[in-house]
Amino acid sequence: MDRVSPKVLALLALLTAVWGTNWPLFKIALDELPVLTFRSITMVTAFVVLTAILVVRRDSFAVPKGKWPNLVAASAMNILVWNIATSLAVLYIPSGHASVLAYTMPLWVALLGFAVFGQRLTGRLLTAIAIGAVAVLALMLPNFRSYETAPAGLFWGLFAGFCWAVGTFIVKRTAWPGMGLSLTFWQIVISLPPILLGALVIDGIPDHWPSAKALIATIYTGAIPMALGTATWFALVKLLPAQVAALSSIAIPIVAIVSGVLLLDEPLSALQTVAIGSTVVALWLALVPGRER
Repeated sequence: MDRVSPKVLALLALLTAVWGTNWPLFKIALDELPVLTFRSITMVTAFVVLTAILVVRRDSFAVPKGKWPNLVAASAMNILVWNIATSLAVLYIPSGHASVLAYTMPLWVALLGFAVFGQRLTGRLLTAIAIGAVAVLALMLPNFRSYETAPAGLFWGLFAGFCWAVGTFIVKRTAWPGMGLSLTFWQIVISLPPILLGALVIDGIPDHWPSAKALIATIYTGAIPMALGTATWFALVKLLPAQVAALSSIAIPIVAIVSGVLLLDEPLSALQTVAIGSTVVALWLALVPGRER
């Protein structure tokens, strides 16, 4: 693998920080808001932010001819199904347990790439994926009791990770000429109506305003992690091999753990320490090229 450029490494670090530190904010918002109402507000906020940026930059909103089917499919996998599946998962198991399952995505990418697209895995990348799997397993081990008592939560969490992997391949294997931020914009636009409808039918119309703290956490989540973070993720998917881009995401729950320790005084277990160490090694193997012989 060629050396990863400093620009790509900077984008990876920024995305990991933004998405990872956002998990503690979920707890603040979801203490006061139903899940789908929270998702609706974040997506509307993301829509407003992306629209403003596209207008100010005078970027085109146009979708290239023949790309709508792939765009709808990408939106369904990356935005719609992801939000619905993770929302269903947290109905059965704690949100932290569900998030760990969703971040099995790199393993699904490796499996789909090999089985469906015939992508060859180098020994170095295969080792990185295996060590990454150890990190995910270390995070899952304390949660097996909740998975066993609520298999539906296990299913929806894994399904979210699988669909994210499918969406990653759709974005990676499709040419999107002239589409930068608009790729994220249209995926959110396509998925927003069913999310809004679900919030209205399942959550109902809110009968009170959330606190300022919860509202700020929700709006921030929509403006930065969802709008700009998702756009950064799609840019990385274009710049990196699918397996490497996917593997880089395993650092996100690690940052979430550290954020929880620092911001919410959550304990740091021995298994979480193993996961952190495994993630560092896996990312080093995936992102730093080996010496040529």
